[in-house]
Amino acid sequence: MLWGPKDEAPAADGSRLRDTQCGLFAIGKVLRRFQIPFTYLVNVDIDDPEFERGVNDFIKVCNIVKTFKNTRILQVGPRPFDFWSTMVNEGELLEKFNISLSPIPMTELVEEIHDLQAKHSAEIETTIATLKQVADIDISDKDLNMVAALKVALSHKMTEYGCNAGAIQCWTALQDEIGILPYASESLLQDEGTPVTCETDIHGVISELLVEAATMGDQKAIFADVNCRHPENPNGELLQHLGVFPFSTAKNKPSLPKSHFVFDYPGSVALQAQDGEYTLCRFDGDNGQYNLLLGNAKSCEGPYEQGTYLWLQFANLNRFETKLVYGPYIHHMAAVRADVVPVLYEACKYLGVTPDFYDPIEDDVKAYLRGDIKSIVK
Repeated sequence: MLWGPKDEAPAADGSRLRDTQCGLFAIGKVLRRFQIPFTYLVNVDIDDPEFERGVNDFIKVCNIVKTFKNTRILQVGPRPFDFWSTMVNEGELLEKFNISLSPIPMTELVEEIHDLQAKHSAEIETTIATLKQVADIDISDKDLNMVAALKVALSHKMTEYGCNAGAIQCWTALQDEIGILPYASESLLQDEGTPVTCETDIHGVISELLVEAATMGDQKAIFADVNCRHPENPNGELLQHLGVFPFSTAKNKPSLPKSHFVFDYPGSVALQAQDGEYTLCRFDGDNGQYNLLLGNAKSCEGPYEQGTYLWLQFANLNRFETKLVYGPYIHHMAAVRADVVPVLYEACKYLGVTPDFYDPIEDDVKAYLRGDIKSIVK
C-alpha cells in the first residue's frame, strides 16, 4: 500500500518541512517500472476517516490474496460425465495461481465414513447435536447419523490433505454408496469456514473462498444455481436448485426434509436466505484466460420455493443473464450479504485475474477506492 500524509500549511516565512506528493508520484512511477502492483491510498491525514477506510479495505485485499494463493482443494470423485461446464485445467490452476487439487476416489471417503461409524465417533454425536440445534429434523436417526458422519469424514480428509475447501461429485455415486445427499453436511462445513461445493465445481469453491475472504470471514457465502426468472418482477432471479447455503444464512429456521425436491434421498436442507444487499462473485475461465465476475443485487419478494433459495433483484437482469451465457462463466454463483465488490476488484491486480462486471459500475468502484464516494450500492 502506498500512502503519504497530507502536508501542513507552510510556515509564516513560506518554508515547508516536506512535499509528500512529490515522493508519492515518484514512487508510483518506480513501482510501475519494476512491474510491482500496489494500492494507492489518497493523500489524506492519518486521522481522516478515508485513511481508516482505506487501510481496512487494503487488509481485506491482503486477506483475499493470502487465501487465493494458499488454496488446496479436496476433490472427491471426478466431475459428473455430462458436466462439461465444471471442467477445469488443474495444471493451469497450479502454474498460474498456486492453487492445487487433492483428488481422492469416492471409496476413500466412504471408507472414512464407515470407520467413523464403527468407532462410534464422538464427533458424529457432536455434529448430530449441532444439527438438532440449528434445524428441524424430519429424517430418520439412521440418515441423520449418516449426514453427520459425512460431514466429519469430509473435514477429516480436508485436514489430512491440507485443504481449506473441497468439491464433491454429489450424485449419483454418493447416493449409491451411503444413501444420502451431501447438502446438509456441506452447509455445516460452510459455516465452519471450509466450503465444499457440489458437481465437483472447483472454480465455484474458489469463488466462495474469495468472497468470504473479502468480508474477513464475517459473512458466509451461499452457493447456488442461477436458474429461474421471477414470475412477475422483470429483474428478479431465483438462486436455488441444489444450492448449498450455510445454516447461519437462514431467514427462517432451516429443516432437513425427508427428500430433496429433485432427488428422492434425504440429506438436503430447506431454508430461505436472509434479506439484504448481496455481492455476487464467480471465478472462472477457459482458453487460458481467467476472470472474476462481480456485481451487486438485493433480495426481493418472491414465491415460496422448496430447498434452499433466495430471490434477488438486479439492476438489469438481461445484462446479468447475457454475461453468464457468453461466459466464461457458468450458472453457479457465490454470494455474501455485504458490499465487497471494490476490494475484490482491487485484489484482482495481485491475483493475475481480470475483473469483470455485469453492470457498468467500474467508474463507481474506482471512485470508491479513491475516496470520492462512500458506497457503490445505489
